[in-house]
Amino acid sequence: MSGDFSPDQKRYLEGFVSGVQAVRGARGAPGFGGVPPFGPASAAPVEAEPSGPDAIHLKAMAAQEKAGRKLVPQEKAKRDEHPFDAYGRFKQMAKDGQFAKQLDDFRIRFHGLFYVGPTQDAYMCRLRIHNGILKAWQFRGVADLAETHGGGYSHVTTRANLQVREIGAADGVPFIEGLVDLGLTAKGSGADNIRNVTGTPTAGVDPQELVDTRPYAREWHHHILNDRALYGLPRKFNVAFDGAGRIAALEDTNDIGFQAVEIRDGFGVAPGVWWRLALGGITGHKDFARDTGVVVPLDQAIKVADAIVRVFIASGDRSDRAKARLKYVLDAWGFEKFLTEVETVLGAPLARLPAEAAAPRPESDRLAHIGVHPQKQPGLNWVGVVLKLGKLTCGQMRGLAAISERYGDGDVRLTVWQNLLLSGVKDADVATVEAEIAALGLATKASNVRAGLVACTGNRGCKFAASDTKGFADLIADHVDGVIAVDTPVNIHVTGCHHSCAQHYIGDIGLIAAKVPVNDEDTVEGFHILVGGGFGADAFIARELLRDVKGEDCPAVVEKMLRGYLAGRAAPDETFAAFTRRHEADALKTLFDLETA
Repeated sequence: MSGDFSPDQKRYLEGFVSGVQAVRGARGAPGFGGVPPFGPASAAPVEAEPSGPDAIHLKAMAAQEKAGRKLVPQEKAKRDEHPFDAYGRFKQMAKDGQFAKQLDDFRIRFHGLFYVGPTQDAYMCRLRIHNGILKAWQFRGVADLAETHGGGYSHVTTRANLQVREIGAADGVPFIEGLVDLGLTAKGSGADNIRNVTGTPTAGVDPQELVDTRPYAREWHHHILNDRALYGLPRKFNVAFDGAGRIAALEDTNDIGFQAVEIRDGFGVAPGVWWRLALGGITGHKDFARDTGVVVPLDQAIKVADAIVRVFIASGDRSDRAKARLKYVLDAWGFEKFLTEVETVLGAPLARLPAEAAAPRPESDRLAHIGVHPQKQPGLNWVGVVLKLGKLTCGQMRGLAAISERYGDGDVRLTVWQNLLLSGVKDADVATVEAEIAALGLATKASNVRAGLVACTGNRGCKFAASDTKGFADLIADHVDGVIAVDTPVNIHVTGCHHSCAQHYIGDIGLIAAKVPVNDEDTVEGFHILVGGGFGADAFIARELLRDVKGEDCPAVVEKMLRGYLAGRAAPDETFAAFTRRHEADALKTLFDLETA
């Protein structure tokens, strides 16, 4: 074996290979997909480095151990039994009515199932839907599965995805197999994997887009699904394509953000539309994806993304889950060293251009995900449907699918704003579509507060959350809309824990859940409140304004903040974020009359 491994590591790897082969021989079948990662089961233990798709991960683990670092339990779990190889065991557990728990709960997330106890004695399933677009018949099919195997509803997530909850132990595997029957999948949608690929939700129909992101998101989606080496990363990994359309894809909150830009003539590359590469976004850790100066030809995005992921696989931290994201490799190495490694994997240099080589990108519209908007195709429109914090009943899903097929182009387009669009609606049918959507108990219009309201699952369905985020977010919107008219877009993001699934750092107003002490022994649900966040051209990490606000007090506090903004803004078009950024925290508390809140 190579000198890269210590004698103990050599013995471990030899024993591990031998054990895997013995287990497979006993079972009489190879691993997931019928492809053993280390060769045929009949082969004798070999004196060689690990080979096959898992080798890059095993080498990275061994290298960190050689450096004196202790692998976290999740890494050891992946090494002891690759989660794809456990599928047969999970099927038997389903037949026996048993949930996967402890490290098996981690492994089964590779298949898209999450045991969410103790909040619910059930699975949650997260799909992966490239570019957030699925066909109406698939949407209807998910509704049928949610009704048969789940709680009878679904949620649209902040990654333009669907989640289904209250799935029983015996129903988990039938649910994910039912997705495959629909041409969908949940594979790799959880744990240490590349998550569903997001893109511009109006791709292909947007009058201002530079790039239709759908084919690129689709290609990356299938590239991931068909390469086992791209599973089991040091931590989760997000990739987004923003085609410069009217609805933001929030690509700057991703590990890799591909931003469509128009490159001007005279900079040494062919003028036209390219991808500009941004890396390291993780707003829960207070960082946006930063511009690398690299531009990528449109048709080379998947090759570049693949190389970036492989460098991360080899270099990411496997001993500290809190530091195991791409951001921390970039912080430790610097961008140039990282990009040099990417070029080595690619076998070709990356093109670097100054910022002035790109024309200004078209700006997004913060309200374009709600209501009726003309498409680039004459006479057609997309209709943005308001969902109450992302929730849909199965009946509503079927109703929307029918509307899409009858009056639209058959697509259902999910957005990162926890709602959906129906595209291809003729001018003459708009009024009918709006009426039929209203008949489902949904709407196509919302206040500026409700339109920008985002909340994660909260402690009703997530063991990490400290508060009922959706419940309190709903109270805030109802209260504010009942007492004040806010005439500019305001994004309020309510998240339940430090994982920041609702991205509280990019909200005009961000709330992160906390247990608020009320005496020496007791606490109640509440929040810390931040202000001034933004995204895209207005990207900014929100700063903390208040700590330990009881949940029941948050509606009145947010009302005071918005009243203070409307009364004190420098001009009618000054945004809430701009207003808060030009004042210090103490001054804002005075302007918002929060001393007595």
